Amino acid sequence: MADKAKWYVAHTYSGYENKVKADIEKTIENRNMQDVIQEIAVPMEEVVEIKDDKKKTVMRKVFPGYVIVKMIMTDESWYVVRNCRGVTGFVGPGSKPVPLTEEEVLKMGLEKREIKCDYNVGDTIKVKYGPLEGFIGVINEILLDRQKIKATVSMFGRDTEVELEFNQVDALN
Repeated sequence: MADKAKWYVAHTYSGYENKVKADIEKTIENRNMQDVIQEIAVPMEEVVEIKDDKKKTVMRKVFPGYVIVKMIMTDESWYVVRNCRGVTGFVGPGSKPVPLTEEEVLKMGLEKREIKCDYNVGDTIKVKYGPLEGFIGVINEILLDRQKIKATVSMFGRDTEVELEFNQVDALN
């Protein structure tokens, strides 16, 4: 197919997100539409709740009332998602679904973009922008999965460990 699948946001009744996801997945299987509707996501995050002076880590929906669907928009795929029990519609003006931008998809963590890391632990770096712009530091750790580095920067005569994005620093040779 010439069309590339894009991510769309479907609005659901609150609390129905996982049921909607399961129902769409079942319909995809029954209608053999795996190539058209490729992925359904209900983004979750770990949150620490404090109840009765006890810390408890729980999983919470990042976007309650929404299911994110990666699909090629056709009349049939629109119909399948739109008519799933619990779905109230797509996000977009009127009845026209609007796909998420590539930037939104990356920020939401739906897809990872491979970023090459040209740094090594022990390299000296200079911060290009942000609150620490102009500061010089030494890389202690490289967090590839989060596309960040941990570096020690000297601030006001004290060494402080900071976390910076890959594109926020330049290596000094």
